[in-house]
Amino acid sequence: MPEGEGKKPPQIAEKHPQIAESGFRAFFAKLRKRRIIETLAAFIGGGWLLVEVVERLLVGHYEFPKESIDMTVVSVIGALLSILVWRWFGGTEKRMGNIKVEVLLVPLIILTTLAVDLIILLEILGILGKTLLIAAVAVCLGIAWIILKSLQWAAAPVSSAGLIQKYAEPSSPPSGPPEKSIVVLPFVNISPEEGQEYFCDGMTEEIITDLSHVHDLLVISRSSAMTFKGTKKTIPEIAGAVNVRYILEGSIRKAGNSLRITAQLIDSATDAHLWAERYSGTLDDIFDIQEKVSRSIVEALRLKLTPDEKQKIADRPINNPLAYEYYFKARQEILKLTEEGINRALQHLQHGLDIVGENALLFAGMGYAYYQYVNAGLKNDASYIIKAEQCVKRVFDLDPDSPYGHLVLGLLRIWWKDSREGIRHLKRVLVVNPDDFDALYWLSSVYAMIGKKEAAEPLTERLMKIDPLNPAVYFYPGWIQWWDGHFSSALESFQKSYQTFPDDFLARLGYIMTLLLNHHFDKAWLILGQLAKEMPGYPLVEIWLKFKFALEGEKPEVLHWKSSELKNWAWRDFAISYYVAQCYSLIDEKKGALDWLEHSIDLGMINYPFMNEHDPFFENIRGEERFKKLMERVKKEWEEFEV
Repeated sequence: MPEGEGKKPPQIAEKHPQIAESGFRAFFAKLRKRRIIETLAAFIGGGWLLVEVVERLLVGHYEFPKESIDMTVVSVIGALLSILVWRWFGGTEKRMGNIKVEVLLVPLIILTTLAVDLIILLEILGILGKTLLIAAVAVCLGIAWIILKSLQWAAAPVSSAGLIQKYAEPSSPPSGPPEKSIVVLPFVNISPEEGQEYFCDGMTEEIITDLSHVHDLLVISRSSAMTFKGTKKTIPEIAGAVNVRYILEGSIRKAGNSLRITAQLIDSATDAHLWAERYSGTLDDIFDIQEKVSRSIVEALRLKLTPDEKQKIADRPINNPLAYEYYFKARQEILKLTEEGINRALQHLQHGLDIVGENALLFAGMGYAYYQYVNAGLKNDASYIIKAEQCVKRVFDLDPDSPYGHLVLGLLRIWWKDSREGIRHLKRVLVVNPDDFDALYWLSSVYAMIGKKEAAEPLTERLMKIDPLNPAVYFYPGWIQWWDGHFSSALESFQKSYQTFPDDFLARLGYIMTLLLNHHFDKAWLILGQLAKEMPGYPLVEIWLKFKFALEGEKPEVLHWKSSELKNWAWRDFAISYYVAQCYSLIDEKKGALDWLEHSIDLGMINYPFMNEHDPFFENIRGEERFKKLMERVKKEWEEFEV
């Protein structure tokens, strides 16, 4: 049973009957989705017609026995029950083990129906006294069927109910690593000088990037690889944690301009060293050394590079070692997601530009830094978005096909202008680098939110393979289920994510929302209260607090914005605009709710099934004529959207 089984506070149920009644609505939605109502209507009409035909034509005209009517009624009821059971249990998302209730019950219903029909037929033929025999045979056959299926299910391994259920079990042991798979461990810093960790981490990241261009090689991404920094785990333990066959480890000694790098490739299955090498030189040789390491790994694994892959490994977007160092430093600072860190990152990137002049990668880094100011909620000023877009323009002036430029522009467009245009840019990133984490991560996020689960799932599956230790990856099973309207499944997924990564921000936000959608308010308020204390004034936390105020009927608190910057930030983002529309709907502020909802739709929110059927927070506005017209528009856009 999911955590947080607290009942709804009475004041919430009283102020929001639509929430109190949403259990019935959810049940009714399941009836519609599994076509139960249509089936009942068809059988009532068709069954009545069939009985009339038998009674008036066969019995009345052709003088069939009156018991024929009884056989017809029994057959119709048996068929109806079989189809209802099959559709209801066949649409169940999660099962206990391997048990398929419909497979168990439908044959029993058919067997019972045939047994009753046979008894009636024998009575028509004048063969009496066989009722107990037929009943006994039917019971024995039914018991035999139950025993047979129970033994089969007990013997079979538990199967996952679809792709998302598989994602929801991150701790289950993998079947075995792919033959061509590798993790690049963080290079160990053995430099006599302090402050060289950024250089070692940068070298690790660049080799990961090089190898990621090789189509036939699965490469674990940076964030998972970096969890092994300073680890005492053995080679087999590391390989098992990320499900790979090969491991690259090494060290870097940097003293002034002198450089010495060692690297070795290990087969985790045998603990054998397939290749080892030591490189000495100066900082000017860093690009050659990096390329030699990547090519040596490819050769050791007997992989054949295409001309395009060879070119990508040889490409160096920054050809000056010192400017390259500044880029490494900037990357490390941006990843801290603090205002001070991003400030320092911009300084490093500017130093790099001062050395090499205009450079597409350095401008893209600056654009990404400005984007993170707003994305991380550190700055709510629209000028930072403008600065990011100016950087992207300079990137494309230098390199119209730059994947780095498309990444930043895709992120800017997805949330703050047109999600569909943003999707196109992120897809262009994946053409060049199919394993780019940011592109995979945000593209799967948007696909799920706009109701394109079938497009989100394979991207999430890829993320799970290349970045299995990243807490953010485990956000997505619940995220996909949430926007697909499967709230109980989403709650279980987010509960696992929260229990595994209790300090992760996204895991907590997702867990809070799915607790609300499943009416576990007390648990949600407890976690939200902790989050508000830890991150006072943080924009997303402020929006989540509006849900609390809305569900408790505190209308003034919902309508009050702590700053115009916060409101403008919410208005720019299609996801946040949608959340605000939900809050306004809960307090029956219909015009405001529809204004925010329409704006979210303008920015690309087109999840028609969720808005039209599943979202319980829109019950107050679903009957409004304006809402219905919006849904007509959204349905068309959702159906015409091509992944």
